[in-house]
Amino acid sequence: MDNQPRERLGSRLGFILLSVGCAVGMGNVWKFPTITGQNGGAFFVLFYLLFLVLLGVPLMTMEFALGRAAQKSPVRLYHALTPKGSPFRAHGYAALAGNVILMMFYVPVCSWTIIYFWYALTGKFQTTATADFGALFDGMIGNPWALTLVVLGVTALGFFICSRSLQGGLERVTKIMMVALFAIMIALAINSFTLDGAGEGLSFYLLPNLDNFLDPSHNGIIGVITAAMNQAFFTLSIGIGSMAIFGSFIGKEHALLGESVRVTALDTLVALLAGLIIFPACATFDVEVSAGPPLIFIALPRIFHDMWGGVVFGTLFFVFMAFAALSTVFAVFQNILSCVQDLIGWSKGKAALVCGIGVFFLTLPCVFGGLSGLNLGKLTSVLDVEDYLVSNILLPLGAFIFTIFCTWKRGWGFDRFMAEANTGEGMKVKKWMYGYMKYVLPVIIGVLFVMGAINPFI
Repeated sequence: MDNQPRERLGSRLGFILLSVGCAVGMGNVWKFPTITGQNGGAFFVLFYLLFLVLLGVPLMTMEFALGRAAQKSPVRLYHALTPKGSPFRAHGYAALAGNVILMMFYVPVCSWTIIYFWYALTGKFQTTATADFGALFDGMIGNPWALTLVVLGVTALGFFICSRSLQGGLERVTKIMMVALFAIMIALAINSFTLDGAGEGLSFYLLPNLDNFLDPSHNGIIGVITAAMNQAFFTLSIGIGSMAIFGSFIGKEHALLGESVRVTALDTLVALLAGLIIFPACATFDVEVSAGPPLIFIALPRIFHDMWGGVVFGTLFFVFMAFAALSTVFAVFQNILSCVQDLIGWSKGKAALVCGIGVFFLTLPCVFGGLSGLNLGKLTSVLDVEDYLVSNILLPLGAFIFTIFCTWKRGWGFDRFMAEANTGEGMKVKKWMYGYMKYVLPVIIGVLFVMGAINPFI
């Protein structure tokens, strides 16, 4: 296996869209508007954009650089860059575990969006009484056998695509999905601008208002800043090698800081467009935007029930949701598949079959566990526990390890990192960034890790 040439992406656009597809997901569509609503609107958005620059871009550059230098999946990345016995190698296995646990709950959630696309397409939102949308969602969750069939279909389709050649399979499909996703989002945003509550919704979202920022019903100044920092960090899924794998598939033509800026900008554009779609609609139909998951699967279907052209716009919205979720699923499947191939040396087809079967069975606790049944602080379901392990433990801990590895001499060292990141044309990492990346960045990540680890239990 080690002697076989590594596959390459067909184009720079393919690399950027694949990376964006991995980063874009449910967090952009339902978590970002929800947290924005809970934290005073436009001021939160400003802090979020600031922390994307301070946290997201440097961490993504590190992952891209490590992947490109190692030419390996995350599970073997450190083997290529460190001597035998290095403690950093353990993180490669933790990264693989993080990708698997992420799919254990993300594939079922992705399947929800596909089911709701079918509901919208067939006019179910229009035939459901306004008061019964909660029951509609509960009915979907309460029918695990039907959900299992959709999960099986998503898993089989994803690993089939990943079993093809990289350029002919994942790259081609992701390009189509991402272009369609942006087109649908722009159409939905334009429609939202025509709603009666567009002015009120957009004002809250885009115009900084000190009264909203200081409103005691929100989380306070420290809470807003902390929430913005957390959202900026987690939206890009940095820490479990999700970006490193795509770094391993690209050449040396372009420097990596500029590529990270482009990927971050496109991921942010999706989140901002989601707000442009949701805030005017919620203001028009008097829906609480801070509702969390019920916002997407209960409140918004009510809006499509009442909206002119609700069948069309509801269908487009859940197509967009499904594409956002599927792009992440397919990208992480590629990561898992590459890790297993690097570990065992199987052919792509055999590895895809075994990984597909394994991932499918690992999703079943979430499918059959529903959204309740546990009492672990704020963790009330299997989904909550799996999300907590990835989002609050493995992502920040992995990002901390990547940062230490790229900046300290006991790891790879800043000089090697900078040399790899700066190979090619484009925006370069500068020497003056060394102090920030070595000392400030690990402290910020460490604080986020501690806060995230204890938050469900306080």
